[in-house]
Amino acid sequence: MSSVVDGVLLVEVFVTLFVIMDPVGTVPIFLTLTSGRSPATSRRYAWQAVAVSFLVITAFAFFGQQILSYLHISLPALQCAGGLLLLLVALELLTGNEQEPKANQDANVALVPLGTPLLAGPGAIVATMLFVEGIDSGPELSAVAVGIVGVHVALWAAMRYSLPILKVIRDGGVMLVTRIAGLLLSAIAVQLVADAVRAFIAGEG
Repeated sequence: MSSVVDGVLLVEVFVTLFVIMDPVGTVPIFLTLTSGRSPATSRRYAWQAVAVSFLVITAFAFFGQQILSYLHISLPALQCAGGLLLLLVALELLTGNEQEPKANQDANVALVPLGTPLLAGPGAIVATMLFVEGIDSGPELSAVAVGIVGVHVALWAAMRYSLPILKVIRDGGVMLVTRIAGLLLSAIAVQLVADAVRAFIAGEG
């Protein structure tokens, strides 16, 4: 399998995006946004949100550099901005001050805010662009592609089966997972900012 897919990179891509996009932490937000909707509508929103997120992530994977060049934005600048935004989200998760957005019954919440920016946010976009930038071979390309698809499958499964998941882990489990995700997310955010600062110092920004 190593000749087809870079296993180490696959794990790195999947774990990084899994922590950033947080499928388990998406469950309570998804339940809030889809409250009062029929089960069929909730299931439809689950795959629509994942489809929107996948399209956004894929678009930046292929055309992110061109978009940034057109706007005269360097990758370290976007990386630093994404890290700072992630740090704010991480602090809210750690302190329990996160605000769950309320859904308008007439709005398709699968597009906004679920698909973007909750799933395909700046952190996931920057991380994907960095992984794509480092691709030097076919196995690495396959690893990044499979990792991205795998995370989106996990996101769909988490939202699709959100009610059973909530019954299993209960509110206490959700809070525990949220705190752990906040800690890991804060570490990722600090690393993004630190890498951006190093890039600026090296003259890459």
